[in-house]
Amino acid sequence: KPYFEATWPTNVSVVLGQPAVLKCRTRLLGDRMLSWIRQRDLHVLTSALVSYTSDGRFSVHHQQTSDDWELRISTVQARDAGFYECQVNTEPKINWPVHLQVHTGQAQIAGPSEVHVRQGSTLSLTCSLRGTIIGQDSNLSWYHDDQPVLLETARNSLSLATERSEHFISSRFLLPRASAVDGGNYTCRPSEALPVSVLVHVLSGEHPAAMQHG
Repeated sequence: KPYFEATWPTNVSVVLGQPAVLKCRTRLLGDRMLSWIRQRDLHVLTSALVSYTSDGRFSVHHQQTSDDWELRISTVQARDAGFYECQVNTEPKINWPVHLQVHTGQAQIAGPSEVHVRQGSTLSLTCSLRGTIIGQDSNLSWYHDDQPVLLETARNSLSLATERSEHFISSRFLLPRASAVDGGNYTCRPSEALPVSVLVHVLSGEHPAAMQHG
């Protein structure tokens, strides 16, 4: 008789616009049919490897030698949030519920969207995220021109300081003695919200009013 194995999480969190993968593992399926159902409207999205939705973002993935079945959503929208069921047509039917949470918040970087800093002075950027549940695994990651900023590979003078509470997390990026190579696009990318970016100009001559003083 088919049964579900508690291998995969029943709660999945993704950021708006990112892909999502909902999984279930079914043992002894035999000739039974497995379907993915959206609970809010009881829409059968897939049955076996056949799709029953006109929404091309949804697809089912299963390897013949595996007991795992995946419902994939290529680009998650806010309306996709809610419960989904992995269901087997036994009598009575058995199901494995998965809850999809979609995060729509956005991080903020204090100050203007373009920052001017004098060469040799300190570049300071503070990113924060409010109003969402901040877990122990929540984090804010910094990117410079789409490359991750890692303390272990950065200059020794760089420091990153993080503060967090239940509904707030912030990260301060502090780089003394900024040079021309430190200019460019800086992105703060939360694990559970939309990213935010600023453009940094490192100037050697006269500076505009928006220049940081460090």
